[in-house]
Amino acid sequence: MPEIKNGDNIVAEEEKPEDKVLDLTLRPRILKEFVGQEKLKRNLEVFMEAARKRAEPTEHILLHGGPGLGKTTLAHIIAHEMGAGIRVTSGPAIERTGDLAAILTNLATGGILFIDECHALNRVIEEILYPAMEEYAIDLVIGKGPSARTLRLDLPRFTLIGATTRPSLLSSPLRDRFGMIYQLNFYQDLDIEKIIARSARILAISLEEKAIKTIARRSRKTPRVANRLLKRVRDLAQVKGQEKVTEKLAKEALDMLEIDELGLTETDRTILKAIIEKFNGGPAGLKAIAATTHQEVQALEDIYEPFLMQLGFINRTPRGRVATAAAYKHLKYNSKLKTQNSKLF
Repeated sequence: MPEIKNGDNIVAEEEKPEDKVLDLTLRPRILKEFVGQEKLKRNLEVFMEAARKRAEPTEHILLHGGPGLGKTTLAHIIAHEMGAGIRVTSGPAIERTGDLAAILTNLATGGILFIDECHALNRVIEEILYPAMEEYAIDLVIGKGPSARTLRLDLPRFTLIGATTRPSLLSSPLRDRFGMIYQLNFYQDLDIEKIIARSARILAISLEEKAIKTIARRSRKTPRVANRLLKRVRDLAQVKGQEKVTEKLAKEALDMLEIDELGLTETDRTILKAIIEKFNGGPAGLKAIAATTHQEVQALEDIYEPFLMQLGFINRTPRGRVATAAAYKHLKYNSKLKTQNSKLF
């Protein structure tokens, strides 16, 4: 029987090679196939059409938002719509100025460089990027000491697309050099349903309408999570020999993953219970919550907290995180919030 992964793995795990290949199959190639983020898409359509009419590359673009919301997909769509080649790398992968110089000098005119997690670029690399983004040139220092000299290399006109889950960590000089900055938000359930239906057609999975809705409600309003849940539901259907995924089977698979009707995983519930039980509802500092739940602070900030805040289960206050009345109700706690905390809601 294939492994039915824990729900937290579905949400937070690194993509395996086989998953990446499958996700490439599911990834839309043109903007019309991209579901959701309507305002962002309208703006992109205008800017890309204007750039095509001028026969120029688009301005540099910064995409920010939580993991799995479509930043990488949009970068590939922009490249396809503009008829441009795309080179993909990440902030932590560019360690030396020579690495960046090699990438930039090998770009074709109008090409796109996509840097994921661009907030992780070190400051030396950023300083090389400044003239590259503004003047399409890079300055390299050759040699050391008194004999050192600067060599300027001209670059083809290109577009840098940066993606980050932590825009606050981006330096102001780098952020200000992006001509367009877009935020990707959590998706509506209806959009997630459309994404699941499209992916099911590509993967040749037969789904009841109610099964689609069940998976969508538990997908954390995130396309990547929706597609991963769809694959796990497919696994159970194949094991049980069912040609069509019913609502009952979808619920069974998601219950095995310990994902509840709102999409909360065991870790989500552990975080909320820690705030309620260990810290009397809060306020509680992020480091204290991380220590209590055996999670990394960055994982709490990037993966779990945004979704819990979206559901209205956690509030941020100057003194720390506070569990809301909605969190108490969802977890079926009878205790009332402290009077001093109730004023925050």
